Amino acid sequence: MKTRAIPRRELLKNSRALVVSFSLFGPATRALAQQFDTLPLPPGSNPYNNPDYLDPTSLDSWLAVMQDGSVTVFTGKVDLGTGIQTALAQIVADELDVRFDQIHMAMGDTAKTVDQGRTAGSNTVMRAGPQLRHAAAAGRAELLKLAAARLEAPAEKLVVAEGVVRVDGSPAKKVSYGELLGGKRFNVKVAAKGIQTGLDVAPEAHVKDFKEYKVVGTSVPRVDLLPKLIGEFTYTSDFRVPGMLHGRVLRPSTVLSKPASVDKNSVRGIPGVVKVVQEGSFVGVVAETEWAAIQAARALKVTWSTPVAKMPATADEVDSYLANTQSFVDTVVVNRGDADAAFSAASKTFEATYHWPFQNHGMMGPSCAVADFRGDKVTIWTGAQGTFTTRDRVASMLGFPKRNVEVNFVEGPGCYGRMVCDDAAEDAVLMSRAVGKPVRVQWMRADEHAWEPKGPQQLMTARAAVNAQGHITAWEFTGRTFPWTEAQGTPQLGERQIGQKSTAPLPGSPVGGGAIEQIYDFDSQKVVGSYVDWPQDEPTPLRTNPLRSPGEPAGFFASESFLDEIAASLQVDPVQFRLRHLSGNQRATETLLAAAKQARWKDRPAPAGPSAGPKAAGRGVALAIRGRTLIAAIAEVEVDKTTGNVAVKRMTIAHDCGLIINPDGLKFQIEGNVIQGTSRALMEEVKFDATGLKSLDWKSYPVIRFKDIPEVESVLISRPELPALGAGEPSIVPVPAAIANAIFDAIGVRLREAPFTPKRVLTALRANGALPAAMKRPSPEISGT
Repeated sequence: MKTRAIPRRELLKNSRALVVSFSLFGPATRALAQQFDTLPLPPGSNPYNNPDYLDPTSLDSWLAVMQDGSVTVFTGKVDLGTGIQTALAQIVADELDVRFDQIHMAMGDTAKTVDQGRTAGSNTVMRAGPQLRHAAAAGRAELLKLAAARLEAPAEKLVVAEGVVRVDGSPAKKVSYGELLGGKRFNVKVAAKGIQTGLDVAPEAHVKDFKEYKVVGTSVPRVDLLPKLIGEFTYTSDFRVPGMLHGRVLRPSTVLSKPASVDKNSVRGIPGVVKVVQEGSFVGVVAETEWAAIQAARALKVTWSTPVAKMPATADEVDSYLANTQSFVDTVVVNRGDADAAFSAASKTFEATYHWPFQNHGMMGPSCAVADFRGDKVTIWTGAQGTFTTRDRVASMLGFPKRNVEVNFVEGPGCYGRMVCDDAAEDAVLMSRAVGKPVRVQWMRADEHAWEPKGPQQLMTARAAVNAQGHITAWEFTGRTFPWTEAQGTPQLGERQIGQKSTAPLPGSPVGGGAIEQIYDFDSQKVVGSYVDWPQDEPTPLRTNPLRSPGEPAGFFASESFLDEIAASLQVDPVQFRLRHLSGNQRATETLLAAAKQARWKDRPAPAGPSAGPKAAGRGVALAIRGRTLIAAIAEVEVDKTTGNVAVKRMTIAHDCGLIINPDGLKFQIEGNVIQGTSRALMEEVKFDATGLKSLDWKSYPVIRFKDIPEVESVLISRPELPALGAGEPSIVPVPAAIANAIFDAIGVRLREAPFTPKRVLTALRANGALPAAMKRPSPEISGT
């Protein structure tokens, strides 16, 4: 995989030579654990004098200088495999003037860190980075004050390198951070206001200019990779505590109904069974070994009551429900200009509808957690994205003060939104309370595929008016979807099964195509996200929560496909058509140009035209924005017209996320996003009917294999004068749209329903007259008048 970083000046200097157009829419771990466990806890409380939280105004809540001169940094954020442990350490190392290997990150323990909000939304480096940078700057200032007194020199004459303070011009006069403070507390207050991601820490501290950075901007190797590569890393599924038992939960295959009967005698003959746990509608088994727990869960006879609500029978039924049910809220993202006048005066008008399915997070390992319930306290080890969220939910479930629940982060095998809902932790707590010993709960693969929260199905309609000059004068976009049923403040499965009711309103899941208004200069725009309430109160396997870059791969699939369709109808090159609507958006233009140059884009309208032989090649472009990060994607595909199979051969990504903390880390994020985005675009779809889910394993819910991964070329646009804008999710956003547009370029038919499976490709070809036989469910061609 190839990567090239282009400084902004070089990009601007070379852009005059481009004759192309651009698309607008694109053993350290062990040592850390030992220091973390032995370091005394900072006392203190938060600004609201709440003993359940550490005090963000105490510098000791953020930093601890050890006797060897190393620095432990406390953060409520966690590393989900995205490399933020390394990136945050780079930020602090620069601000403290210490070597990178002198920094140890203590992450996610609710008893030892400040609540900085969940690790989600690509906001860790963007939000927690400045919080830690300012805390480190305040720490450096305090250390220099101590050094000035020790060395009897004014602070302005002191210089620092690798954690050693020297008097400028007198190199023999020096003292290390360890000698100044090692093993002792700062006992210093800093200003702080706000909470979680909105927390503003030590704003008075003087932080460095980006021109002074030495570690930020360099590709420091990730500290977590070596133990993972050599098999020494401890994931949640590997974690053990002494005396631990094993649990499994039983849940019905459809709506979460109540157990009408539980035959505990049905597992009596299985050696090692400790207890059948039943509380409300929660049913599980606890055993001495994992195998005994698995056998007992399979053998336990449970009769479930007939639920009042029913699962929908098909995805078409869900689409019909979305289309014909009154929304409970309509979020107007943008509404400007006179659309009625623009449509009345239009030379041509266009309209199309796009479909996006329920999709799984598809963690490679199922949910797993360990809980130890002792008296009025409980300790949990889990891979939660929000350890404080898990703590608060469990405390509410048990009626405990929050300080009586401690959650320790142990990384799981991928999540990207799945572990916002920490179901296994609640299961483990309920079972541990029932048996009085620590219990490890691991879901089975079928449990995970069935009951993990999904990314919701979406139905999106776009309309556009085009004038005689080929410029879009009006743009209307409506996305209809479900709210997240599993979100911060709503009870999870275990809580609901023991009778806990939700008092929080369900938040709307984003309809990502709305962000298009931040890119293009359409005179009139109206973008609306409409949220339709679920037809039942009981949880079903179609429960929903954020899936990587929530709503946006679907939304931009619709909006960028629609834009491409208009360009094709007008016989304009797709990149040039986007540039035509980018006046004044310099960053978007530069991002699109960078991708086009790297992909060696040649101007021509789509589609490419008839191809000889059964296989056809095509290229497609898409431009996207997430937050303030801009991404342009160019996909190159090969479509087999006899089988309908789509192979993505290469994906070029130009990425502008402002200040780049770690170029290699950013490249890893781009490549991971492309892999997951390609998988979601080509094959991922939850199958279900009225009897329950049918996608219960990797055969019925396939994901991309190594042999099918495209080559990825990354162009990193460096803008160190801007803040770091987030990189964990943005580069997945344009991937499905770029692939859809490339398929159209290859075979001349438009796919408006994801994923782009061989069956859907063949159906589209038949509908276009290229293949015989009738379609089961044709997508209507774009309406242009």
